[in-house]
Amino acid sequence: MNIAAYKRTISETEAPRQIERRLLAQVTSELERGYLDFDQAERKIDKLQLLADGLRHTLWKNEQLWAAFKTDLASQGNGFNPELKSALLSLSIWVERHTQGVMAGSNKIKPLIDVNRSIFHGLGGKVFSEME
Repeated sequence: MNIAAYKRTISETEAPRQIERRLLAQVTSELERGYLDFDQAERKIDKLQLLADGLRHTLWKNEQLWAAFKTDLASQGNGFNPELKSALLSLSIWVERHTQGVMAGSNKIKPLIDVNRSIFHGLGGKVFSEME
């Protein structure tokens, strides 16, 4: 099956919330594999080496996912109520800024994981749907 057919099959069998939840789970799992060494590293050179060894790519994927969320939230077709939209847009901006700090070696990764987990759980539960 080629990539286009695979993507079409996914979009026909999964609801958007399920797709978002699955992608968030994947990138969060990748972040969890590398965050402890990074967050505990004391020297900036050690953090930069971990970033070069693949962590930078994972952070980029997380940032791209949040950029997609931000784009969707800002679109006129988004049906979330204004308060929820505003809160999630603010969170997406925070993720972007925090990620830049991680890339510079000054922020820890764990807060990104915590935010992703919270949104992941919200996408799967009634708490999130009640806010719409």
